[in-house]
Amino acid sequence: MHPIQSIGYPVHFQNSLPEIKNFISNGNYSKIFVLADSNTEKHCLPLLQPYLPENYDIIEIDPGEENKNIDFCIGVWKNLLDFNAERNSLLINLGGGVITDMGGFAASTFKRGIDFIQVPTTLLAQVDASVGGKTGIDMDHVKNIIGTFTQPKAVFIDSAFLKTLEDCQLVSGYAEMIKHGLIADKKYFDQLKTADPLNIDPALVYRSVEIKNQVITADPHEKGKRKILNFGHTIGHAVESCSLTDKINPLLHGEAIAIGMICESYLSHKINGLIDVELQEVTNAIIKLFPISPITTNNDDLLAVMKNDKKNDNQRIGFALLTKIGECSYDNFVEEDLIVKSLDFYRNLIK
Repeated sequence: MHPIQSIGYPVHFQNSLPEIKNFISNGNYSKIFVLADSNTEKHCLPLLQPYLPENYDIIEIDPGEENKNIDFCIGVWKNLLDFNAERNSLLINLGGGVITDMGGFAASTFKRGIDFIQVPTTLLAQVDASVGGKTGIDMDHVKNIIGTFTQPKAVFIDSAFLKTLEDCQLVSGYAEMIKHGLIADKKYFDQLKTADPLNIDPALVYRSVEIKNQVITADPHEKGKRKILNFGHTIGHAVESCSLTDKINPLLHGEAIAIGMICESYLSHKINGLIDVELQEVTNAIIKLFPISPITTNNDDLLAVMKNDKKNDNQRIGFALLTKIGECSYDNFVEEDLIVKSLDFYRNLIK
């Protein structure tokens, strides 16, 4: 598979890890750092290690979205200071969306910016978080509310990492792939409906990155069209953020986005032209593919989180909504009573 050229950097695919060795040797970096969590250090670093120089330092954080916050980010900065990181250093973010989001943010702000590359190890990070230049951390249960637009120097996607994942992590990443089909390519969505999330064809991963790259290249800083990538995320992020208070069984990102896509498909049907047959097609596909979790948070708490969403304007809650399967519009502002009806639509589906 040929690399995809994104906004000033290449996205490498398949057996991409040897390319990292070439990238580092050509970069003339003074110091190399690898940011990982305890899971990726154990399971993924051994796959990367043969392509690293002899001298590098590891910065380890605890896994989980609940740790993508300023306290852990300060820990990353302190480690960089303790290891005498210079502006000509390289940070390799080895992990899922938490690592690529927070690692990108830490690198983009440390000494006003050091180079970083993304080596996504989860399906979710490979098709979404690692590409596009969004970096960020969460605050007060609001996802990615602090961050920057900073592009990595390169992204290296290798299917070998997917073999290290639990089934639930593969299914979680599949939600973003479904989203890409819904907003931009009905034929791709039809492929995904019958594919196996636990045995991902690398060509499908490539197509997802291709779709996302086409959108972000046209709108790098989310002033317009890039907002369609938020389909399912206004409600999905609220559901996910509120579930993080459940220390035993919080929802994975993709599980929450699956809920959000059903609710926002309902909104698409009510105000944006999505016909009833396609609403049923979307909901049936998602219910078949994803574990169906109840929404346990009350509507007021969910709405409170949505009111802090970055897509809002003048206190109005903003959505990307489907016009039909394969097409999406943005800057749709929805009244709270209709948002509640969309949550009820989902709740009634799973009774």
